[in-house]
Amino acid sequence: MMRRRWGTTLLTAVAIAFFTVSCTAEKIAPSTRSGPTEPAQKLEIGSSLKLPLMPWEGGAEYWAQFPKTDEAGWDNPGFFPITLWYNGLSTDEEAIYDKSLGFNSYIGMSDTTPYKLFEDNDVYWIGPPLNETFSKDSKNWVGNFLGDEVDGRFNPLEGHEELRKAKKGLLGSGRFDYANFTQIVMGKDMKVEDSEKYVNAYTNVASIDMYWYTVPFCDWQPSPVEYVTPVDSTNCRTSSSYGKTMDSLRARDLEDGALQRMWQFVEILNGGPGQDQAFVANITPGELQGAVMNSIIHEARGLVYFNQSLNGDCTGGSLVRQTMVDPNFCAKDQVAAAGQINNRIHELAPVINTQTHIHDFGPGLDTMLKVKDGFAYVFAMIDDNPEAGTRTFEMPQQLIGRPIEVLFENRSISQDSSGRFKDNFEAEYSYHVYKVEL
Repeated sequence: MMRRRWGTTLLTAVAIAFFTVSCTAEKIAPSTRSGPTEPAQKLEIGSSLKLPLMPWEGGAEYWAQFPKTDEAGWDNPGFFPITLWYNGLSTDEEAIYDKSLGFNSYIGMSDTTPYKLFEDNDVYWIGPPLNETFSKDSKNWVGNFLGDEVDGRFNPLEGHEELRKAKKGLLGSGRFDYANFTQIVMGKDMKVEDSEKYVNAYTNVASIDMYWYTVPFCDWQPSPVEYVTPVDSTNCRTSSSYGKTMDSLRARDLEDGALQRMWQFVEILNGGPGQDQAFVANITPGELQGAVMNSIIHEARGLVYFNQSLNGDCTGGSLVRQTMVDPNFCAKDQVAAAGQINNRIHELAPVINTQTHIHDFGPGLDTMLKVKDGFAYVFAMIDDNPEAGTRTFEMPQQLIGRPIEVLFENRSISQDSSGRFKDNFEAEYSYHVYKVEL
């Protein structure tokens, strides 16, 4: 079987060895999971939208089943995990800078990193204990990292054994178990039972690293991989592909009837491959934000940013930290864009952490509808047709005639008498968030 994986997280250790900046320190049993097995049909308390609801894993209360994660406050409805992949942390000033950009969690660090930095700055660690400063009672150590890309690094028999051993060694830790996979688990090259077992048998949180904007895969014709949620050449290198990744991952997750948290990987600059292969592109600031928002619309409950660049004319092993050291660093615009969208997500976290209402707003749209504290929120992008422009919305019956505020844009929109309104999307990655009083 031909195995293709375009996530490059496995190369991070090599990247850090070459590109670490001076200010950093250095470079089986099935899971117990909460969440209904069928779409909930009862209305959220206080909601007047008589619409069906998406299946979900239980909102912020999901974290309450893990004592250590719960103790750290992850069950707060206003909390949303946004994680940096391999970003050195050696001072309080570095943690404060990262938090200003909306990053609150880390995976992958030097074993010299003291636990006190996490505790003092209210940021979180996902992984093994880095050194003797970590103890089983370390509150800001919230999750276990079972493995990266095991589906791409091993054959299925070996990969399952790797995860089984990792899981067995962490039973009773009180922390959630997380693993990242490659596009292989959402494709049809691997046996379905192996893909479903990877996603369902070991983790409480899962993600896939597929960097659609910046890997060469989208240029291969015909496409060599068929996915659970189809991605074709006309819309491969668009933000919609990140949402389709979430749909495919959730489709795998649904097979065992117990929902877990789905996170999304997004590249800060590019996702590789390394310098020995042709450079494709760097993600633009707008594309980065579109990839994030489309993932949120497709039910991502956390983000992980690939914080390295392994080829092109802007390379580094810790892009966020390099931008802190050098405000003119070549990734500064992308880092700033990540900070803006991250902080908007934090502002909207109490809304995002509620259950999604199902409503078709009209053709050419990709939307998510939430209700919180007497307001409806519509997160909107265009669908996988990359042609930007005007789209027409059709509001649910209960929202017809209500004024519409466009968040973050200092404007409002009026509906017509039938509940229709139009808005423009300047690019395939553009997004709008509408707030409507119930």
